[in-house]
Amino acid sequence: MNPYRIGLVIVLVLLAGAFFAFDLQRFFTLEALKNQQGAIAEYRSVHPVLSVAVYSLIYVAVTSLSLPGAAVLTLAGGAVFGLPGGTVIVSFASTIGATLAFLASRFLFRDAIRSRFGERLQAIDSGMARDGAFYLFTLRLVPVFPFFVINLVMGLTAIPARTFYWVSQVGMLPGTFLYVNAGTQLAKIESLSDILSPSLLFSFALLGLFPLLARRLVDAIKARKVYERWEKPERFDRNLVVIGAGSAGLVAAYIAAAVKAKVTLIEKHRMGGDCLNTGCVPSKALIRTAKLLSHIARASEFGVRKATAEFDFADAMERVQKVIRTVAPHDSAERYIRLGVEVIEGEARIVSPWAVDVRTAAGTRTLSTRAIVIAAGARPFVPPIPGLEAVDYLTSDNVWELRDLPRRLVVLGGGPIGCELAQTFGRFGSRVIQVEMMPRLLSREDPEVSDFITRRFRDEGIDLRLGHQAKRILVENGEKILVAEHQGQEIRIPFDRILVAVGRIANTEGYGLEELGISTTQSRTVETDEFLRTIYPNIYACGDAAGPFQFTHTAAHQAWYAGVNALFGGVRKFRADYRVIPWATFTDPEVARVGLNEQEAEERGIRYEISRYGIDDLDRAITDGEPHGFVKVLSVPGKDRILGVTLVGEHAGDLIAEFVLAMKHGLGLNKILGTIHIYPTLAEANKYAAGAWKRAHVPETLLRWVEWYHTARRG
Repeated sequence: MNPYRIGLVIVLVLLAGAFFAFDLQRFFTLEALKNQQGAIAEYRSVHPVLSVAVYSLIYVAVTSLSLPGAAVLTLAGGAVFGLPGGTVIVSFASTIGATLAFLASRFLFRDAIRSRFGERLQAIDSGMARDGAFYLFTLRLVPVFPFFVINLVMGLTAIPARTFYWVSQVGMLPGTFLYVNAGTQLAKIESLSDILSPSLLFSFALLGLFPLLARRLVDAIKARKVYERWEKPERFDRNLVVIGAGSAGLVAAYIAAAVKAKVTLIEKHRMGGDCLNTGCVPSKALIRTAKLLSHIARASEFGVRKATAEFDFADAMERVQKVIRTVAPHDSAERYIRLGVEVIEGEARIVSPWAVDVRTAAGTRTLSTRAIVIAAGARPFVPPIPGLEAVDYLTSDNVWELRDLPRRLVVLGGGPIGCELAQTFGRFGSRVIQVEMMPRLLSREDPEVSDFITRRFRDEGIDLRLGHQAKRILVENGEKILVAEHQGQEIRIPFDRILVAVGRIANTEGYGLEELGISTTQSRTVETDEFLRTIYPNIYACGDAAGPFQFTHTAAHQAWYAGVNALFGGVRKFRADYRVIPWATFTDPEVARVGLNEQEAEERGIRYEISRYGIDDLDRAITDGEPHGFVKVLSVPGKDRILGVTLVGEHAGDLIAEFVLAMKHGLGLNKILGTIHIYPTLAEANKYAAGAWKRAHVPETLLRWVEWYHTARRG
């Protein structure tokens, strides 16, 4: 522990101990104040300035040390200094003392609390950053909350000390005035309960609603200002218009139809969005074929002397299209029309907060609507590399048009998309050169995960060029060459095709955001608040267009909040919940994660302990010929509460679901350990990881007593 903290703790303990050891609280009772009122008043008349200084110092000391007696001291302020003077003196002394207690709490306890409950505290801090002044003002106005508790608890949050001071100064003023005024009539007071009657407490409680009402008023004023240049229709043709029919848009439209709202869904390209047409579905279909080829190549591992496969890459790509066509009815216009959604194929443009123009083959029509949900998705990000435009580059959007397998394929990017496609094309027989500017693949994962996938890729013949930054592309004598910089030197990498997979960028242009003044974030997504609202309270954004996650499942998750808030926000709004977000990278082996990993915990200063189970020890993995990978669980030190899980191995994306459920509903590792898992299954890995935690927390003392018991029983 910091020596300054130790010193401060010692000083505070000594001061508080002396207060109680010498029974100083006897001077801070109503009876003592009445008995000494005359002497105090006489001292004040003789030493007016000194009496103010002494009184203020005593008040600051009592409140900063959170000692009992502040209420009596406030009465004394009224009795000795009168209503105007007492109110001013007590107001400043109480606020200074409260702020010192606040700072002491922050200095002594905040780091320890943050390291232990960092993830939960982060959510509180974000709320305090947003509405901290309003929360504190409410607490100060309602005297049923002990002031010293407020001081100490607020010190653990991220509210700035300056904000704490001025809000406390203003918020405590009504209560200060009440007590000081009572002190001016001290003779009539028999007990402190005479001051705070039930009706007065109720009045203060109503007063405590003022900040919340003020916040609503501020929001209403902001909304009126942002709407002032627009003419609001007297009536609306629709309750909701949804722009984009990807995962987010489909869910938002479905919710609206399910609650009998009139909703229109607009899609300018293909129903199902990226996930169905160019993302999740086609990539997993191609990965499945590539995995089958890898198993045939490993036939001898399974006791098969020889196995070969004849295939045509074009047939494999046609299978991808067949899979898309099979899944497509789930997202089709026909299905959503049957559900009650009006589906329009056309290009949308928001022309006012309540109107959307739709341009179709038949012309342009204007839709009036009570609310709008933007679910415009994202597209592959193409970096400005000189020469790239000249070589007919591939992205995750158009790679599915390939019918000829590239002989030499450069994959630019070492993230999830780049890794999945690099391994897949390598298994089909392309010579894959994967270029990544970072020193390792999958840089959001822990280094050991990156190392694991790196070893597998190199074993499969993928030429990894880590720490290489693409600089330009040349075409020399018909040969395509990527020039990359590595450790200060230029490296020339010849190729036949290049696949750009360096991330995705939200679609935020071309449908009216600029004209309405709806801003974007630094990551170039639509800027929204915690309710997924834009600056217009009736326009929402969700999915890849809103971020911060770009997964199909998080898009659907956000769409629930955007849809419900758009339809019912006037009655009740829901903050989007990002506490438990899982994801997976579908390499072989798969990488799945939920919650924190080690590098994030270290970056955020969150204390953790690790429970680990190696899947090479799992019976089912051994029988399946897939004895590789691990389950790594981060938990609160000394407790079984799960902070995060990283899972590497066969079907990791499926196995992670048990931990997602556990984290979502507060189930600890003991609950997982106590759950029956079928033998032999891969899911047993989760139970064994929980068992690793249990073995690390064996109650040694209890076991010694049990050993003694059994020894005694043997005679």
